[in-house]
Amino acid sequence: MFESLYTRPWILAKHRNAPLAVEREKFLQHLANRNLAVRTLQLVACELLTIVQWMPIGRRNLTVSQIEAAADSWARHQRRRKRARALRSSRKAFKSIAVGWMAYLGKLAQPRRKRSRYAKLVEPFEAFMRDERGLAEATIRYCCWHAEKFLDYLGEADLCLKTISASQVDVYLSHKGATGWSRASLLTCANALRSFLRYSEQRRWCGRISAGVVVPRVYQQERLTRGLEWQAVQQLIASSAGDSRRDIRDHAILMLLAWYGLRSGEIASLRLEDVDWEHDTLWVRRQKQRRTEQYPLTAIVGEALLRYLREVRPRCDCRELFLTLNAPYRPLPHSSRYYIVRSRLDALGIQSSRRGPHCLRHACANHLLASGFSLKQIGDHLGHRSAYATRIYAKVDLRELRQVAEIDIRGLL
Repeated sequence: MFESLYTRPWILAKHRNAPLAVEREKFLQHLANRNLAVRTLQLVACELLTIVQWMPIGRRNLTVSQIEAAADSWARHQRRRKRARALRSSRKAFKSIAVGWMAYLGKLAQPRRKRSRYAKLVEPFEAFMRDERGLAEATIRYCCWHAEKFLDYLGEADLCLKTISASQVDVYLSHKGATGWSRASLLTCANALRSFLRYSEQRRWCGRISAGVVVPRVYQQERLTRGLEWQAVQQLIASSAGDSRRDIRDHAILMLLAWYGLRSGEIASLRLEDVDWEHDTLWVRRQKQRRTEQYPLTAIVGEALLRYLREVRPRCDCRELFLTLNAPYRPLPHSSRYYIVRSRLDALGIQSSRRGPHCLRHACANHLLASGFSLKQIGDHLGHRSAYATRIYAKVDLRELRQVAEIDIRGLL
């Protein structure tokens, strides 16, 4: 591997003769297999030489704190030599490469999960939700989070779970409301606390107070959907019609968001085998419903995907459809999917209360409604399990609302 990076004999000898040459070479080959550029591999190789000199690599696994201490020592040494601005003096580069190398060698000590001081209360509650109620992991996480925050509040207020009353829970919710929480957020919090208190009642950790907790009232369908105007969607898609690698990838993603109304997570779950080119179909995994749905692949979306696959997507082992543009290639994270939409809206000067991928899902539904499609058809297109979730779009159907407003009811009076 060193021979593919360097040609000068004295440089090769320096890398060959340094400690752990075999381990360093294997790690560099691992990075090369992930399509890192030669220049990047050379920088990593130089950093590895520094790491083996400044980090105590032995039989024992190393912790991240030990790596950080070595990085600090190296940075101080470079400052004394007045080379603090050089790349190799970068503490961040030292730590990043050292952590990656130790993880590859299996010598990175995994940090112990710090147990909450309320673990004896929260962990049984967590197991109950998972094993007996079969709740989704996201639901379990936010219920445990709200339970821990509530227990923190009790500790700070010198209150005991055993003796609290429902009114004290109401005071806690009022305090959260005073800090700016919306009624919807307070409702989520109240439901999580009621669930925790019901479990606590079963374990006799507190009195029977869960039924007395006042749940904030949130009116169904009280808000309008917050999507872009279709003209703004067209401007957004047109902004990605360039020939750069980023434009080509973003164009394919924006087309899927706008034409199919996909959720951000559904974009992330798309895999290469989900595009059936032979039958012009697209398979989408609906995460909320835990099922897969089939859609016809329109020509305009298919062309955008095909161009991305031919010109931009790297050849690698990842089966996910959309990957990062630079090596090491990995599935596109949520923050990047959000940035694709928000950055282009900002550049175009388009104002919207929602600025992430979900605003295109609402825009898709509103556009279908304006085009004359029924709520049932729109719900099927969006992957809703029932018409209940789709009926909110009836509030933005101005054409139908005007017809209702024009009904003459004088004969009924």
